[in-house]
Amino acid sequence: MWRPCVVAACALLPGLASAQEREGPRTRLKGYAAVEPRLFPQSARFAEQDWLHGSLVGELELRHEWDGGAKGLVVTPFLRLDQNDRERTHFDVREAAFRLVSDDYELLAGVSKVFWGVTESQHLVDIVNQTDLVENPDGEDKLGQLMVNLTLARPWGTLNLFVLPGSRERTFPGREGRPRTPAVVDTDSAVFEGGRWHTDLAARWSHTIGIVDLGLSHFYGTSRDPRLVRDGGGPGEGRLIPHYDLIHQTGLDAQVTVGQWLWKLEGIRRSGQGPRYLAATAGFEYTFANVFGSGTGLGLLAEYLYDGRGSRAPTPWQDDVFAGLRLTANDAQSTELLAGVIVDRGSGARAWSLEASRRLSEHGKLGIEARLFNGSRREDPLFELRREGYLGIEFSYHF
Repeated sequence: MWRPCVVAACALLPGLASAQEREGPRTRLKGYAAVEPRLFPQSARFAEQDWLHGSLVGELELRHEWDGGAKGLVVTPFLRLDQNDRERTHFDVREAAFRLVSDDYELLAGVSKVFWGVTESQHLVDIVNQTDLVENPDGEDKLGQLMVNLTLARPWGTLNLFVLPGSRERTFPGREGRPRTPAVVDTDSAVFEGGRWHTDLAARWSHTIGIVDLGLSHFYGTSRDPRLVRDGGGPGEGRLIPHYDLIHQTGLDAQVTVGQWLWKLEGIRRSGQGPRYLAATAGFEYTFANVFGSGTGLGLLAEYLYDGRGSRAPTPWQDDVFAGLRLTANDAQSTELLAGVIVDRGSGARAWSLEASRRLSEHGKLGIEARLFNGSRREDPLFELRREGYLGIEFSYHF
């Protein structure tokens, strides 16, 4: 699926060159390269896995604007080379798109990324782009998506209309990869109910009314989170076949700002993957500004995660509580930290996470990430990840 993205990127490059000749050099180039080792302190469950996984990763962003910013091109290639996992070694075009802005509308065509959502622990309404799961198990990294996006800004709100030709397959760790479940996902045997090039449609209305930011969306097309159907073997054996169903999903996201409080809600109603169901995440973030007179901001977060399918849900997050804190030092080194835990109210299973970053120099940056899964019962989805906790360290150079 990445080959059409490369073709789209190459098709845009001649336009970029000719635009530079007409309007002069107004191109911006930025990016980063990084070394990222991951250490897994607990012994691997399978002989093909190792305790140390090293990666080289890089991303470029080439951006050009002309006609006073009314026209623009952006191309963003991404590459990761992984020491152990062949499935984690991958190339993707995150963006390769042309943008046209007028007084009445904004039009984007090509490969791009769109984010919807307001909550911290998960993003239920964020459905346009496919998750790049081999990048990070938190689901925050996304693959580029072919699209035509028309944006209409009006006094009654902003309306975004999407035509999405084809859908991307979710990436999954390979047999040598970590963290992964015992049964490996066989991406070569993926099943698409509507075919790989089904044209998906989506729309989102958003508006700010006083202290309330609202978003209402609908998506029809190939689900971005596949059902994983076991093929052969017992629990922890055989292989898992991804099934991508055609679904309807209606989403609501809302954020209310009251002083230092942010009240957040994401909810969806989905049909097409078994019986119609509801899911929601709701909570708050309260920020203490200028803690101890140091200029540091400290945010406390709490959310509840609900899935109407209960124990039938393929996700671990059907009756869970998230608690976390966000630290923003507001110093010259841009020091930041986000730590949290999701606790299953039934089984007591816990998923811990920590993300921190700090600039080392004008171009250098240090990032630290840790994941830990513990306290789960055998029937809990997190049980299979009990040895897959890790510490990741990223040394990156930005330009």
